[in-house]
Amino acid sequence: MQAALDETGRRRQKQLEYNAEHGITPQSVVRTVIDIMEGARDVPARARAAAGKTKKHVAEPAMDYTSLDPDRLAAKLRVLEQQMYQHARDLEFEDAARVRDEIRRVKDAALAGH
Repeated sequence: MQAALDETGRRRQKQLEYNAEHGITPQSVVRTVIDIMEGARDVPARARAAAGKTKKHVAEPAMDYTSLDPDRLAAKLRVLEQQMYQHARDLEFEDAARVRDEIRRVKDAALAGH
């Protein structure tokens, strides 16, 4: 632990000497929280936020997956997983969780019905 502290001190001293030699005065980066968050989001999510539109979910009837054959269940799972990952990439975590729950329902139906 002491070695790590010594190394940190050595590097700090070296940086201070470099700054003094080159006339550099360190300054903090000043950014607003919005600037930071905007960099973390992709364009579609920013566009929705800028438009002030939010998604409103209406309760949809649950689909009966037990009647689907295994190939269609597998296809449905692939589509849902792609949607879930896209929502996660867009930082739409509530939507991703909703799709994740739907994936669980599909898998449960596959186990129960087949």
